[in-house]
Amino acid sequence: MTQLDVPENARRSGPSSPALFGRQDEIRRLDELIGSARGGQGGALVLRGEPGIGKSALLRHVREAASGFEVMLASGAEFEMELPFAALHQLCAPVLSHLSALPGPHRKVLDIAFGLDTGTPDPFLVGVATLGLLAEAAGESPLLCVVDDAQWLDRDSAKALAFLARRVAAEPVAVVFALRRSSPLPELEELPSLAVDGLTEADARALLAAEIRAPLDERVRDRILAEARGNPLALLELPRSAGMAAMAGGFALPEASSPSDKIERSFQARLASLPAETRLLLAIAAAEPIGDPRLVWRAAELLDLDVTAAGPAEAAALAEFGTRIRFCHPLARSAAYRTADLAVRRKIHHALAAATDPAADPDRLAWHRAQASAGPDEDVAAELEQSATRAQARGGVAAAAAFLERAAALSLDPDRRIERVLAAAQAKLQAGALDVAAELLTSVAAGSLNRRQGARVGLLHGRISFARHRGAGDAPTYLLRAAQELADVDVKWSRACYLDALEMGIIIGHVGDAMGAIVDAARSAPPAPQPPDSADVVLDALVSLATDGHRAAVPVLRPIVVDVDNEVWIRRPSLGSLLSVELWDFDAYFDIAARVVEAGRESGSHLTLSIGLAMLATASAHAGDLRTAIELISEGDAIADVTGAAPLIYPRLHLVALRGRRKEAVELIEAATTANPMTLSAHWATAVLSNGLADYPAALVAARQAVENGELATSGLTLPELIEAAVRCGEREPAATALAALAERTSASGAAWGLGVEAYCRALVTDDEGAYREALTHLEGSRAAVYRGRAHLLYGEWLRRQGRRRDAREQLRIAHELFSGMGVEAFARRAAGELRATGEHARSRSSRAGEGLTMQEAHIARLVASGETSKEVAARLFLSPRTVDAHLRNIFGKLGITSRRQLRDLPAIQ
Repeated sequence: MTQLDVPENARRSGPSSPALFGRQDEIRRLDELIGSARGGQGGALVLRGEPGIGKSALLRHVREAASGFEVMLASGAEFEMELPFAALHQLCAPVLSHLSALPGPHRKVLDIAFGLDTGTPDPFLVGVATLGLLAEAAGESPLLCVVDDAQWLDRDSAKALAFLARRVAAEPVAVVFALRRSSPLPELEELPSLAVDGLTEADARALLAAEIRAPLDERVRDRILAEARGNPLALLELPRSAGMAAMAGGFALPEASSPSDKIERSFQARLASLPAETRLLLAIAAAEPIGDPRLVWRAAELLDLDVTAAGPAEAAALAEFGTRIRFCHPLARSAAYRTADLAVRRKIHHALAAATDPAADPDRLAWHRAQASAGPDEDVAAELEQSATRAQARGGVAAAAAFLERAAALSLDPDRRIERVLAAAQAKLQAGALDVAAELLTSVAAGSLNRRQGARVGLLHGRISFARHRGAGDAPTYLLRAAQELADVDVKWSRACYLDALEMGIIIGHVGDAMGAIVDAARSAPPAPQPPDSADVVLDALVSLATDGHRAAVPVLRPIVVDVDNEVWIRRPSLGSLLSVELWDFDAYFDIAARVVEAGRESGSHLTLSIGLAMLATASAHAGDLRTAIELISEGDAIADVTGAAPLIYPRLHLVALRGRRKEAVELIEAATTANPMTLSAHWATAVLSNGLADYPAALVAARQAVENGELATSGLTLPELIEAAVRCGEREPAATALAALAERTSASGAAWGLGVEAYCRALVTDDEGAYREALTHLEGSRAAVYRGRAHLLYGEWLRRQGRRRDAREQLRIAHELFSGMGVEAFARRAAGELRATGEHARSRSSRAGEGLTMQEAHIARLVASGETSKEVAARLFLSPRTVDAHLRNIFGKLGITSRRQLRDLPAIQ
């Protein structure tokens, strides 16, 4: 059954409250949600349906069913969509007294989001803080969060609320959203949903009979039922707009159209019957989205209206004027605003601007002034620009874009208009509104742009293209055009654009002719100003690397690559990581990754942090610290989950390849090659896995595929795999060719990692025992522990084949202990097999305490073992403290322990 979507005061004034018809399934789902939350297991539900279908009535039902709950309400507003965190603030208002219980950073981020402090909050950190706030409030009573008209949520609130809804499973919190089916909200797509469809004919007849007690012509009844299509609000609004007398006599209804259109026309007809003063008051209320009666009555007074104008609106059940002004339905608000002509709307916004406190709410003031403007107004445009700056500082990128877009439309000065359009396009790009950003750029006539502005247009086109199509080839082209535009205007900017084009080309996998075209263009970059900065040096060195080879470029690149705090790597961390691998410098590789993680944590940028975590997880895997790699991957997955981004897959590829579990690795590699642009990394992973498993033919095929592609870093990293596989398959010539390519890289760099790997590869090709010893010397102090283990393994295998069993056992024993301790299982089994061939059985490895744990459980166990509290772990992994405690119970059960102290005492967890 369903209640009707009519206001509370209208239902109370009727002869009886409306009945509930035909919603047994919906009510059951909502009651189950409330029952689970009452028992401590929270959840969320999204009600989807067309306007008037009964979503708001179901929300009323769930509020009535939630006895003993703290009920928190919010509603999206069409005219408030661009104001950051507006809906979230509305929802959290009843529980803000619990803010003091939150950790300092969480308390501060909510203060910033709600305009009580200055700064730039991350929407997902706001989500974490909101989860903590509700968890504190839920300690007193269970919570019901009801969000109506979710299709009109501001974007930042939508992200935070979606995050919250996904993570309340361990809290006594129920979250219910209602939104139009025709206006999906991407942030809510993964939540459990329930389609609210039209009533059956029998239920529709019963509802009509219960609500319309006057005689009704049967033909008219059938027509109403047919045109309403089971929409409850339409069932009431259609006869109301026609009039009962006419209907009883067989009134001919309009031609069929959608129920939404009919409902809005019905509201328009009801508005037309009201006094002019009442229509004007309703239009003012519709233009003031938060329903603040003080603002509405202040504006009404400026337009010579008094309180008596509200009476007819309430009598017509269109709106309720109380502590908050509420329309009976969003379509009623829309009709009230749109039936006022343009001149009247401008008068309304002018009055609302005059009624708004400029100190307390300068942004809404600027917005109303903009809506009141009949033409260009530079003063208002300047105010909107200031509002955009404030919105950006609060994390409201979408709001900033909206302010700037309107500012551009009101600009008198042509050059200022172009600057504002470009700023709006940049903000739209940051907000993810790629189509709108591109459309804004097309509104700028190319002939009216100066060289700098033309370059900015090219840069924005390139970044939009890259954001839309990660593997597309035109993004670097736009950057190259921008670089060429700036060549004789701003040399520094031009050269930065060339470097960005090269980096983007490398990242998206440009190889061969495509990368050659980018290099050729970059070669024409204007000379660097003297003295050159690091970015200038890197640009020239990358061109030299592509054209003259490693011996020419590496001596120039290496001093900057090892300077891990250099600003060029803070801005371009991926390029720094790739170049450190290309130079076979493990210390730089590891330290750049650690620096990026540090920068991401300090800045609060999830994008920077996720990149850094992936880099550091990969470096940790190669260092043999697989447990830390798992921990970092788990944290990266948590960030991807809350941001809605796809997790970065390459650290997992490196982890599974080195760990050497065939089934796990093959499944991930297949996924990487079919669903992700990670083919080269997958080939490298296949080569390493296959070499570990002693499947040398498969390793050779995969290694050739990776090396022949020629991608920076990946192809160089694969050369040792190709050499080992080729030697084992008896293909000496390809092995020698690959060795020469590897030696060019490692000798130019002179880093211990590269020199050690090149030495044991040279030993494989030449059977030179001295090269094996040289490899061990270079790798002895290196953090690249996996490669040290492989040097011992290869040397031990060579010694066994030479018949020197005693010497072989020593090397193989070291290799087995290294690999076993690291969890590098395939190579450990290979070492154990070689030991058996010498007549010695490898010492069995005791089972590791954390082996049965999932990645997330292992991460939580290590954090708790290090002394972090449940609240601290929850904040780090974007979970609620109760969820962390639930994971801990599972961890204790799997490990056979009962306390945190015992967890700290497990050496395999620490």
